[in-house]
Amino acid sequence: MNSGDHTYIWQATDWPSWRFDLATLAQSLADVSRAQGLLMGRLADVGMALRDQASLSALTEDVMKTSEIEGEQFNVESVRSSIARRLGVDIGALAPVDRHVEGVVEMVLDATANCNSTVTRDRLFGWHAALFPTGYSGLAKIKVDGWRDDASGPMQVVSGPIGRQRVHFEAPPADQLGFETDRFLAWANSPSNEPPLIKAGLAHLWFVTLHPFDDGNGRIARAIGDLFLTRADGNPQRFYSLSAQIQRERKAYYDILERTQKGTLDITGWLAWFLATLHRAVDRAQHTLDAVLAKTRFWQCWATTPLNERQVKLINRLLDGFEGKFTSSKWAAIAKCSPDTALRDINDLLARGVLRKTDAGGRSTHYELKDFADKE
Repeated sequence: MNSGDHTYIWQATDWPSWRFDLATLAQSLADVSRAQGLLMGRLADVGMALRDQASLSALTEDVMKTSEIEGEQFNVESVRSSIARRLGVDIGALAPVDRHVEGVVEMVLDATANCNSTVTRDRLFGWHAALFPTGYSGLAKIKVDGWRDDASGPMQVVSGPIGRQRVHFEAPPADQLGFETDRFLAWANSPSNEPPLIKAGLAHLWFVTLHPFDDGNGRIARAIGDLFLTRADGNPQRFYSLSAQIQRERKAYYDILERTQKGTLDITGWLAWFLATLHRAVDRAQHTLDAVLAKTRFWQCWATTPLNERQVKLINRLLDGFEGKFTSSKWAAIAKCSPDTALRDINDLLARGVLRKTDAGGRSTHYELKDFADKE
């Protein structure tokens, strides 16, 4: 693609005159809308309580994955507890939550629950401060009450481990940010001719291009995209996670960003990728809903079985999709109990038919939930 006499799109003489071929994108828009309609149709039939659980699952995944994209790992139970408390969803005992988890949760929920509120500079500053409550990103002191100043050099978007990082593009210099962010916010808060899903994809790209903060730009860009997706859906409850899908396709995400930044202001390719990724995120939400329904049926089946708090907690971990092999030592670590207590809990569930032992023996012994349809 010939980008003319500039290296990055923000250097183009006609910046930011975004262009796209709506006819090329029409089928993708229709496909996404159809997938959203199918999902919402299923959700309309399951009742408020299950919709709340489905939303909790989607938001938990969103918070986890938008942070994983940036290399930050959170405890899933802490994230679920923080969101559940704020949404008023009963999940039993709540896990401890640290302020870094709370900050990301605050941003994601503000972007979605308050999607129709004006996007202002102060609101973005609030999101940024919530992401970095100590004023530090790792060991580095960063500016959290304003746009970056480029004191340490130009802002570059990179990926990969330290020492083998790849520069994807360079953002506009700091002395242009006041003007550039004002222009972005004026567009974000004004009626426009773009279809709502197109505006969501453009908002994400435009903010990423500006990269106005010292750190956290990717997470805030995805939150802005979620804000406009929520407006497009017309429903503040979230049932799918675009951030989770981007995490699954992280390399493709950085590749399309790099091509777009080094191309022209015709962003049809970026929007096609955005819509296709969104479609896959909505389709995956069908599986999340399946899991929520299966979890509900499981507890309905075992409702009269007396279980202790540790057993309920660990069963829920399995129902939520525990990764890896579930052993007695992992039970003890998660439940914070002795190995003997963990083994008693497990043997009790084996005797009741809630769990079953896998074929592997010895140190490889691990356990899984028995199909509740097998309950006699």
